Amino acid sequence: MICRGLRLELVAGLVIALAMLAMPAMALAAQSTQDPATLTTLTLETRDQGGRTTATVAVTVTGEDRLPATGAVVLSDQGRQLAGAALNSQGQATVVLALPAGDHSLQAIYSGDATHRASVSQPAAAQALTTTTPDFQVSVSPATLSLTPGQSGTVTASVTPENSSALSAPMFVTLSCSGLPDQAACTFTPENVEILPNATAALTSSMVIVTQADFTTSAVNRRSNPVAWALLLPGALGLGGLAWGSRRRPWLQRLSLLALVAFVTMLGVTACNARYDYYNHGPPIPPATPAGTYTVTVTAQSSNGVTAITNHTTLALTVQ
Repeated sequence: MICRGLRLELVAGLVIALAMLAMPAMALAAQSTQDPATLTTLTLETRDQGGRTTATVAVTVTGEDRLPATGAVVLSDQGRQLAGAALNSQGQATVVLALPAGDHSLQAIYSGDATHRASVSQPAAAQALTTTTPDFQVSVSPATLSLTPGQSGTVTASVTPENSSALSAPMFVTLSCSGLPDQAACTFTPENVEILPNATAALTSSMVIVTQADFTTSAVNRRSNPVAWALLLPGALGLGGLAWGSRRRPWLQRLSLLALVAFVTMLGVTACNARYDYYNHGPPIPPATPAGTYTVTVTAQSSNGVTAITNHTTLALTVQ
């Protein structure tokens, strides 16, 4: 009987061990069925104009479930992040970039969403013109940023000189951003970077994006003041009585007129006055930054007084 009991315990232990080994595989299989794979494709079109090469990159992300993917994609050049963009309702994004001289290999990287897995596109080769005109390239890292309302995040904007040996004087580049959602703002430190003649190293600026929190749950209660109603209601009733009684007694007509003037004056200097309400209850509560994924454009511009050089890159901002 003892040996039989030992055999039963060994069999039970073996069954439990096999079940524990099978659980990760079962969980992975369940995750695979819950999160369909995706296919990320990249289409590249280049255009040479004015001694510069501009690339228009179109990215499409589709799932095995035939549903459009959501979220953001990152464009990289030989492993270096260049830009990020938000996918639209069809799972597509388009980014326009100025490519520096030389050979390039662009890829789109999709990070996945709540129902789709990540994927990477095949690389697309491009060759940019070689020019002797001073220029620069702008990029951001990281190219995606995720925030909750009320949070702030920092990315690094890099300005890389091109053909700076042709400069006869320093070139100043100003950074700015556009495409932010409502109740959000961005700042650059420094806002202007200086490219010196013969410079080759990238110049960096810290880009900070600030979002607005939701204050509705912690707002000050702005209910009516019971003391004000205790004064206004009897006053209003008293004016009504004077107006009714003035028909019988002429002297009450003059008294009711004076009371009406006093009543209106009191309203003008108390809670019915907009200025009084502002000073005693504060400004209106601002709304929170709306949730969603946005494509923020980072613009770098320089001008010598005659011609302007403008380059762009994009950043994918997700507000949860």
